[in-house]
Amino acid sequence: MLGGGRRIPGGGEGVAAVAELAGHLPGLPAESVARETLRFSAWGRCAEVAAPVLSGDQLTALAAHVRRSRERFLAGLRTQEIVDILDRAVRTLLDRSDPRRRRAEELLPAVTGYDPETVRLGLTACLKTFRGAQLSAFVAEDFANPQMLDGFQPLRKGGYGRAFGPALIAHVWAGNVPGLPLWSLVSGLLVKSANIGKLPSAEPLMAGWFAGAVADIEPRLADCIGIVWWKGGDEVRQQALLDQAGLVLAYGGNATLERIRARVPVATRFLPFGHKLGFGMIAAAALDADKAAGVARRAALDIVRYDQHGCYSPHVFYVERGGAASPRVFASYLGGELAALSHRFPRRALDAEEAAGLAAARQEAEIRSAVSDSVEIAGDAEGAWRVVFADDDPGLAPAGANRTVKVAALDRLDDALPEIARHAPWLQTVGVAAAPEELFRLSALLGEAGASRVCALGEMTAPEAGWHHDGRFNLLDLVRIVEIERGAEAAAEDFAAYCD
Repeated sequence: MLGGGRRIPGGGEGVAAVAELAGHLPGLPAESVARETLRFSAWGRCAEVAAPVLSGDQLTALAAHVRRSRERFLAGLRTQEIVDILDRAVRTLLDRSDPRRRRAEELLPAVTGYDPETVRLGLTACLKTFRGAQLSAFVAEDFANPQMLDGFQPLRKGGYGRAFGPALIAHVWAGNVPGLPLWSLVSGLLVKSANIGKLPSAEPLMAGWFAGAVADIEPRLADCIGIVWWKGGDEVRQQALLDQAGLVLAYGGNATLERIRARVPVATRFLPFGHKLGFGMIAAAALDADKAAGVARRAALDIVRYDQHGCYSPHVFYVERGGAASPRVFASYLGGELAALSHRFPRRALDAEEAAGLAAARQEAEIRSAVSDSVEIAGDAEGAWRVVFADDDPGLAPAGANRTVKVAALDRLDDALPEIARHAPWLQTVGVAAAPEELFRLSALLGEAGASRVCALGEMTAPEAGWHHDGRFNLLDLVRIVEIERGAEAAAEDFAAYCD
């Protein structure tokens, strides 16, 4: 594939590709920017993306421009004014008649490999999270007094405090799920920082479209955003960005994050977000005759949405015995729901590496099934989905993703906790179907084990606005608090014009 882009198999080679400029580069003359063509193909569509390739000097100039723009405009805005601008920009992208939204629905299926209906629904669900009311929830969740972002406010211990974001935040994004970069980019704007984000090659468009929508509403705010790209492994360009930042947010695999950590200057804060392992827990009370099929339907939606490529996606469902529907029956229901959903939301075609990994995982399951009566496998003839049912096997590990999931039957859900706790560094989202008292009991145990988010089945891939990503804060982790101590205020009285 030319240009280093990711080739999506299964596309229509005969369909003309559509050129699209990626990135957002305020302050740099367009004619001075070199571009590299990334080509994608899937679902009978082709797309060409012209990704910007900046020199080290251009990255330095871009950083200087967005910092100056922040000083001149963004730093002086009130938080509510930022929320209002972002709300208006997001609403244009929610409008399916908007040119950028039309381009997104046209190109992202080819770029990401997800089917058009998944892209359409996923974009809407993602963008709804960044409307004005939801952005206000982001701020209110982290700050008891949101006005701390706008000026000094009284502190409970005495004195006054104000929150300041870094002059420049660098974002290194990963993955092919559309819209994921918006979480950190929006957070950076809410704390009044300039932002430069490095696009993932697997989805290099959505962040730039968002910046363009902001530019249509308020060009001065868009001047505080830079969206760049380089090939993975380009340490020269990466270093040029890291050296400019006051804080670095990075997403990706553990090996990638370790390489970035080693290059972040010692005085610069580094916030890494690595791969996570999601799972579900289904209590016997959720498996009566009237509810079991609905529970399976919601679990299947969590599997199908983005084919388990999100950090919040489930790979194992622990199912408790004792309900009207047995765990084996639940596994059958789940397979039926995956089969039904595959017609509306076909699975994305896999590249060679993904196909090999999935084949290896499924072969391992087949070997286990051949030697043990406690393991059963169900799936469609084309391999578009697979459910591996296992008796008394609390093992927690990815089963190959791409709509392959394990259903583990247990006498008590608590029996899985030792295995769950063993994976504490990689835990995040748990989908739970249980009665209220059991929900809170399990949540306490899961929190002790290392999980940071408990949600309903069917909502694993849709975090609420203001959620605590990996158990941390969206905004508080980005800022430093400047305090005026009580003694300083008292001493200042001696120098007031009214002092006797």
